[in-house]
Amino acid sequence: MARVVGVHGIGQQLLGERQLCAAWAPALADGVTRAKGHLGTDDVGMAFYGDLFRPVGRALAVGDPRYTASDVEEGFEQELLRVWWEEAARTDARIVGPDERTLLRTPTAVQAGLRVLSRLPYFADVALRAMVFDLKQVRRYLTEPGLRERVWARIDAVVEEDTRVLVAHSLGSVAAYEALWHRPEWRVTTLVTIGSPLAIPGLVFERLRPPPDVSDGLPGTGRWPGSVRAWTNVSDQGDIVALVKDLKPRFGDRVQCHVVHNGSHAHDAKPYLSSEEVGRAVSSGLGGTGD
Repeated sequence: MARVVGVHGIGQQLLGERQLCAAWAPALADGVTRAKGHLGTDDVGMAFYGDLFRPVGRALAVGDPRYTASDVEEGFEQELLRVWWEEAARTDARIVGPDERTLLRTPTAVQAGLRVLSRLPYFADVALRAMVFDLKQVRRYLTEPGLRERVWARIDAVVEEDTRVLVAHSLGSVAAYEALWHRPEWRVTTLVTIGSPLAIPGLVFERLRPPPDVSDGLPGTGRWPGSVRAWTNVSDQGDIVALVKDLKPRFGDRVQCHVVHNGSHAHDAKPYLSSEEVGRAVSSGLGGTGD
């Protein structure tokens, strides 16, 4: 029985549930050990949806489409690239932010933004075409009719009667949050979000389903996710995907927020999973020890 279910983030379309679970389960177990608890790797399951973004194969073609900077679409994709670039400049004094006169309205500016991100540790091993593909995954999940429901169904297929904790990374935190709200019958009591973009204004937060409560022209408050009683959000200060580190102003003071240090790979899932902060939240969600 999977008492803990992981929900992965962007860029995993060429992997699968067994490969990801083999990486996540030991890291989660180590995090719980840091928190003086115990978690067996057999207690961890993986909700995999990456193949929903994998291009359909054809003769003499494999892998991701060979995207270039010119394939970053106007609107959502260029705006997301811009806010990632701005956050990178905010957290690293060596990086020059986007020119306010051009933003990303020209192919040259888009290329510059991609080049800046390619120097960051998380994106350093990511080819340009894969980086563009990641932008498109976020846009597709939030705007393509029916796609998010298919992702929720993948999570639903793994959550069982004994599942008490969801640990969700990056775009997976958006999917897990929404799936929890739409599956109130689940017995999940603990949500742990890591490297989460949930509160990015304008691009993600307002597009959530259900939409935030908005009154008197205020930014709005996100709905509480389903059966969850405890929600812990963990982010690295240098994680540009987790643009808004503190979720409390958007989702309420019940969310416990922590900032950790993941070393040179700020957005990678495994350093998050092995942290004491994540381990403590998972252990608590399993009744204190995980035994």
